[in-house]
Amino acid sequence: MKKGSKLVTTLLTGWMMVSSALPVFAADAPAAASVKTDAQVAAELGVLQGDGSGITAAYLAKTTTRIQAAILFLRLKGLEQTALAYKGTDNFSDAALVGDGNKAIMAYLKANPAQGWTGTGDGKFDPLSGVTAQQYYKVLLEAAGYKQDTDFTYADVFAFAKTKGLSQIAGAGALRNSHIATATVEALKVKQKGGGKTIAEALTDQKIIASDKAALAKYARIDIVNDAKLGSYLVDESGKTLYYFTKDTKDTSTCKDQCAVNWPIYYAENIQVSAQMNAADFKTIVREDGKKQTTYKGMPLYYFAKDEKAGDVKGQAVNNVWYVVNFSSVAVASQDSLGKFLVDSGGRTLYWFTRDTKDKSACAGTCETNWPIFYSDNLASTADLKVESFGTIVREDGTKQTTYNGMPLYYYIKDEKPGDVKGQGVNNVWFVVAPIEAKQAEQPAATDGKAYAMDIANFKFAQPEITIEAGASITFTNKDDAEHNVVSDLLVDGKPLFESAMLRQGESFTLTLDKPGEYTYYCAPHKDHMKGKIIVK
Repeated sequence: MKKGSKLVTTLLTGWMMVSSALPVFAADAPAAASVKTDAQVAAELGVLQGDGSGITAAYLAKTTTRIQAAILFLRLKGLEQTALAYKGTDNFSDAALVGDGNKAIMAYLKANPAQGWTGTGDGKFDPLSGVTAQQYYKVLLEAAGYKQDTDFTYADVFAFAKTKGLSQIAGAGALRNSHIATATVEALKVKQKGGGKTIAEALTDQKIIASDKAALAKYARIDIVNDAKLGSYLVDESGKTLYYFTKDTKDTSTCKDQCAVNWPIYYAENIQVSAQMNAADFKTIVREDGKKQTTYKGMPLYYFAKDEKAGDVKGQAVNNVWYVVNFSSVAVASQDSLGKFLVDSGGRTLYWFTRDTKDKSACAGTCETNWPIFYSDNLASTADLKVESFGTIVREDGTKQTTYNGMPLYYYIKDEKPGDVKGQGVNNVWFVVAPIEAKQAEQPAATDGKAYAMDIANFKFAQPEITIEAGASITFTNKDDAEHNVVSDLLVDGKPLFESAMLRQGESFTLTLDKPGEYTYYCAPHKDHMKGKIIVK
């Protein structure tokens, strides 16, 4: 990322600490805007109904199945109740895999092949298999009346969907229910083929969406886009870039007169945001001129008059005071008993699993139910975190999961609110994730030419490979709650050349090596993924 973008994120991180003692615009206290996430909108409209507990975090983390996609297709077409009431007995051969209500759905689809759900071959529907973003956008396009091989080809789904305003989950691969919440609400604004009404308006006419809820489908949307140079940043629903002004103070705009002409204010009374975002971060201020303006984490939001189309960022770094509004779905929180640890943008704690190995999750089935996976491609560097530390793996079911320094990230299902850390230390294999300081990514510096420091943090040796001079010492210090040790691979008379005791958090072990050579070592309890090498010259 460029220097300017990093500066922005650092400023945003510290925004809440900035004094507002010198306001130029005397504003009323900021008001909470009407902001809802995709999942909240989908739930209130009734287009997403969840499981027995409703639209919970656990439900949103589950894998989306073909039968779910079929139900949503019928729901958006206004045909769900017709399908549920269907009494035909001819069905797909694997109908026994689902409950009675879903059996009726499958039988209806088999009896009505024109709806496009003809099964997967050999008389099967495959109701419990996963669904990809490409498949679901095809479903949504057909719910709007467009037909594959008539209006679009399957290979062209993403490009055609984008022309209709469907793009938010295009990079998701295999889907989780949080993805279908986003895409389904996105589809409500799509106009039906050959008509002037949107899907939401048609469903309201059919009384499938309650008339007093219909306005939810028209909320203005704030989106997140990713750029190789600028990272992730905020845009409006048409893709126009949003900016902030470093001369503003918290909840107060200092941009007026000609400034306000060059930098038009952004305001929406009702806003819809991705589930990755925290609705509480958006508020409304009243400017000195009486106009309302939307703020994000206290920062008034603006457009740039010279941005002509979606994707333009001509306002970035203008006069070194105007910047895009970076967004990161991962942040750093702290508690006295734990120190710093990773959370999502809403403050929910993230964990990792000591039985995982680098870039591979060992948590599936019931484990995954209790420890839902975390995934986001919306990241920006901050004072505590670097984008380069994060990665993405594709799990066995095809869904994506975010990693931090190679280790997959998870939630804990028993954490009910931001700040909960009930997963810490569970079975001595689940732990919060401490951020690795930037200096740990570099060669540890010798304190006097002979002594080096090596932290053990997040189940990783800070510098897996280090070169030192003969006679130098290395002090290993354990920063994790779990115990670690340092054991040589080289055996002398059947025993490791060196082996520390088990180190508890804060304890250290100092090793001195006099002879040139390469010395590999590991942590005995976590040998599969905690290894290192010392090169002595």
